[in-house]
Amino acid sequence: MRIVQLANFYGPRSGGLRTALHHLGAGYAACGHDVTLVVPGSRVGDERLPTGVRRITLPAPRIPGTGGYRAVNPLRVSALLSRLRPDRLEVSDRLTLRGMGRWAAERDVPSVVISHERLDRLLEQFLMPGPMARGVADAANRRMATNYDRVVCTTEFARAEFDRIGVENVTRVPLGVDLTTFTPTRHDGALRADLSHGADALLVHCGRLSPEKHVERSIDTLAELHTAGNNVRLVVAGDGPRMSALRRRAQGLPVTFLGFVADRADVARLLASADVSLAPGPHETFGLAALEALASGTPVVVSRSSALPEIVRPDCGQAVADAAPAFAGAVEGLLSIPEPDRRAAARSRAEDFDWPSSVQGMLTAHSAG
Repeated sequence: MRIVQLANFYGPRSGGLRTALHHLGAGYAACGHDVTLVVPGSRVGDERLPTGVRRITLPAPRIPGTGGYRAVNPLRVSALLSRLRPDRLEVSDRLTLRGMGRWAAERDVPSVVISHERLDRLLEQFLMPGPMARGVADAANRRMATNYDRVVCTTEFARAEFDRIGVENVTRVPLGVDLTTFTPTRHDGALRADLSHGADALLVHCGRLSPEKHVERSIDTLAELHTAGNNVRLVVAGDGPRMSALRRRAQGLPVTFLGFVADRADVARLLASADVSLAPGPHETFGLAALEALASGTPVVVSRSSALPEIVRPDCGQAVADAAPAFAGAVEGLLSIPEPDRRAAARSRAEDFDWPSSVQGMLTAHSAG
């Protein structure tokens, strides 16, 4: 099959969407399919990635307030698709590229859209009150689902807004995690000693510093633990539009900001060397950063209102209310579990999510289209 993957909001350096697209594309190519990834960028590009995937970059303007994300004009994407002539279309954008399903339907090209976010949650957070947000999301989701052969959701949490309106062409395909890069064997005692500054426990928050991630809750969790007399330090790895505000919030607290960590091996070392990872985002539809922590043998504390309770189990993490005291209590609980036990449980749970299974699930969805 000639599979074309489309995405806006594709991070130039990192991000969960970028990670997922690269692993899925590599898996399709390894199965013998011809794969082209189309993404936005600062200039035109056409290259062959080491995995065999062809990546075409279309010039697109920056979206204000997103920390560098770009969105390419759908008309430009349509013109390119007419030249690429795909056998299958996979769209990882239900907003700015929502019309691509209609493009595929008009040309009898089977199409799949991956729902990487909950539209009702996004609208409620940024634009409108809950009932109105759900009504707008329901109408948009109903229209979108009719334009695609399959709607793929990664969790039941992500699927819920489609089940609410009776959409039938929905398939659940969990994403995976790189179990080779992210592993407990990356634990680095020297790195841990350097980052902890003598603290008894090292916490980590890894990911984009944007409003929907609620990184301030990780700062506030550290403050709660510190006030209660716990000798802990928090390391924040990532960059984004909230960096300045978070630095101000962390003043006087044992918090280290690493900024963006480019090397995935360095991220893996950091995660494997921490005691607990924090993932407070209440709208996560899968949570690759949390899964990478588990794969590294590090338990996680997550938001109960996100999809992560479907992944995190009590022996390797805690799903709690969206409040710093609840997160702090969960951290204390996890630290009370013997370290070998909590690390083994974290790794064991991550092994349930491998990329080959995700690739096969997506190829089945494409075939069903």
